[in-house]
Amino acid sequence: MDFDLNDDQKMLAKTVADFGKKESTVERFRKVRDAEGPGWEKAVWQKMGELGWLSVPFPEEVGGFGGSFVEVGLILEQLGKTLVPEPYLASVVLGGYPILLGGTAEQQQRFLAPMIEGKTSLALAHREPARRFAPGAVAATATKDGEGWVLEGTKAWVPNGHAADQIVVAAKAEDGLGLFVVDGDAVERETLGCIDGHRAAHVKLDGVKVEADRRLAAKPAEEVLVQVLDHGAAGCVAEGFGLAQSMLWMTLDYLKTREQFGVKIGSFQALQHRSVDMFVEVELLKSVFTEAIARVDQGDLEARRAVSAAKLQLAQGGQFVSRQAIQLHGGIGVTDEADIGLFFKRMHSLVTLCGDEAFHVRRFAEEMDAA
Repeated sequence: MDFDLNDDQKMLAKTVADFGKKESTVERFRKVRDAEGPGWEKAVWQKMGELGWLSVPFPEEVGGFGGSFVEVGLILEQLGKTLVPEPYLASVVLGGYPILLGGTAEQQQRFLAPMIEGKTSLALAHREPARRFAPGAVAATATKDGEGWVLEGTKAWVPNGHAADQIVVAAKAEDGLGLFVVDGDAVERETLGCIDGHRAAHVKLDGVKVEADRRLAAKPAEEVLVQVLDHGAAGCVAEGFGLAQSMLWMTLDYLKTREQFGVKIGSFQALQHRSVDMFVEVELLKSVFTEAIARVDQGDLEARRAVSAAKLQLAQGGQFVSRQAIQLHGGIGVTDEADIGLFFKRMHSLVTLCGDEAFHVRRFAEEMDAA
């Protein structure tokens, strides 16, 4: 498999990187986080649509670019470098991929086309209270009601669930797991503040009626959900890789400027060794990130292994980098005024989203046994 980027992919990554540096700095993240509203700006989301970033993985028939997850991963990497708050991971990946993989052409046109233009956003409501990460761990129910369905249950910590125009809900029907596209205004939503400054929602389904044509049934729902969560995990790794790079650079800059005992602390050999350890972990993360985004579209055993290996490195290596960055900054690193603390918190959130370390270690072992 060729892991080299082509010219178009390099240009895409540079365009997103330039956007982050010029138009969406960490200071913008702070302002949006502290302001009233969804925690991101609709005008910027629409601009992302105009730039074509929201269309990347979707078919040309619905206004998409027809690309792969490699391009999606490159975008997420660059967005992570400056903490761009718009819900690219939550909407394009977690919300969009169920419709891409499990929806009919008509459903893709109906639900993806407006999001591609930046007019709407999406969310995936899968996780539930007191349940872990397995795709089949769903207690919410879908009961047949004439030609449609009635949904009951509660979904926890839904990324972008507080603002999404359409929410893809996983619920158990009499014929097995189902995925249903529910209008955001049809459910009861409790907006939650997350540790990383983003917002999410608890979503309550209390007799929510859904028309028959809102069920995504082009493929078996559990098969689709496994692939969606793998794409989500790969997206977490991509964004986390961007975070790790920024934390390494920020820490090196700090070591070169901070003085103690009359000298730059970067001259202390012990701190140089710790910086090298951070660099090594970032390079390891780069390797597994590259393989994960290149393989995840395959949807096979090899892809699942690559994703779980990458998520494990994010949990171990990514968190090592973030913790060392805090340590080397000293007490200032944990204050809200210090940028490094914002990156640390976002890394912590990404490590648990779409499967934590324990889940992916266990799954990797099970996949190896099954081979």
